[in-house]
Amino acid sequence: MTATGVPAQHAHSVHGPGPNPAQPEFWQLPAEARAAAFARLRELDHPVRCTDPRTGKGFHALVRHADVVRASRNPALFLSGPGVTTPEPPRWVRMVFGDSMVNLDDPHHAGLRRIVARAFTPRLIARAEADIRRTAAQLVDEVVAQRPTDFVAAVAAQLPYRVICDLMGVPEAPRRAILAEIDRATAPTGVRRTRLRVPGRGLAALARLYLTIAAIGRERRRRPTEDLISALVTADVEGHRLGARELGAFFSLLLVAGVETTRNALAHGLHLLTVHPEQRALLTADLGGRLPGAVEEIVRYATPIVQFRRTVAADCEFGGAQLRRGEKVVLFFGSANRDAAVFADPDRFDLTRSPNPHLGFGGGGPHFCLGAHLARQEMRAVLGELYTRLPELRSTGEPELVASSFDHRVRSLPFTF
Repeated sequence: MTATGVPAQHAHSVHGPGPNPAQPEFWQLPAEARAAAFARLRELDHPVRCTDPRTGKGFHALVRHADVVRASRNPALFLSGPGVTTPEPPRWVRMVFGDSMVNLDDPHHAGLRRIVARAFTPRLIARAEADIRRTAAQLVDEVVAQRPTDFVAAVAAQLPYRVICDLMGVPEAPRRAILAEIDRATAPTGVRRTRLRVPGRGLAALARLYLTIAAIGRERRRRPTEDLISALVTADVEGHRLGARELGAFFSLLLVAGVETTRNALAHGLHLLTVHPEQRALLTADLGGRLPGAVEEIVRYATPIVQFRRTVAADCEFGGAQLRRGEKVVLFFGSANRDAAVFADPDRFDLTRSPNPHLGFGGGGPHFCLGAHLARQEMRAVLGELYTRLPELRSTGEPELVASSFDHRVRSLPFTF
């Protein structure tokens, strides 16, 4: 046995000067270098411990499809608390802002999820579907009229934001300010390891978001309307409904997860369809038939959320490695989505790929993405509208990416039609 408790034949770790996902510098490498590093890790027959030599902190990297699925579907052993991001938020931040659903375990997580599920009534869902189609058409009208040059600002960021604001019932007046706060709140990308001692720019923006949504929530309790905020603050499941902090945490999750992930998937999707013209030709030849497969392959290939972290609840053996209670494991969804054991020719962008059991919305289990259905609808609607009316739509340069260990974020993407 080694000092870490891993059997000698499986005592493999990454802590030296080579590519190491535990080090911030790894996430500033070119995408090809990171992909090659994950491919080497997938070739091993057990999870590898990655350690930052400067801090001594690290995690077991789950990089294979089967391992990510197994951990995702065993929430009793792999806990989402105290946090799924790296580094985890300081305790005082959680005390002030409350916990997002992604950072909760049962029974609290199950209780919140039941409230949210109760709020998504068939009538609300039907209205959301109509809003998505209407918003997609409006955005293409604006593109034709205004001829913008940045696809992210003009389309990719606008669609999910407008849809979620309509769904939640956010009034028009504060929407521009809320969008600016989202950009500030999501500016820290997880690359730096600095420990915040006072509220920084992102946390101050988050606080303003909470205050805004709390005020709307109070108004909806007094005068409910047919929107999601009203449903959330009035839904009563076993004597419980969302309080101000829980509503703020859920709203932030919807805005950050719902806006950022769909925005990034759409931006990557336009560029992928540009640099793979044969795939764009396949899509435009049969938009109705190929759009669902195109959305799934874009999400697999781009994987908007790079990773989530879990905390080991008890000593266990996992895939040939010994894990100790309190240790961290990181689920690398992007790596799992390139696993050759599951995907034939995984580095090929192929709209006709079937089956396509990608993990772009998570590996299953209780934390599978609540907004997966909404994101798919949004992507199908706007891509369908764009390629129907603007068949020559294409990017005109490389996407400007944000170096991040958490999400595959696109800051801007030049385009034309």
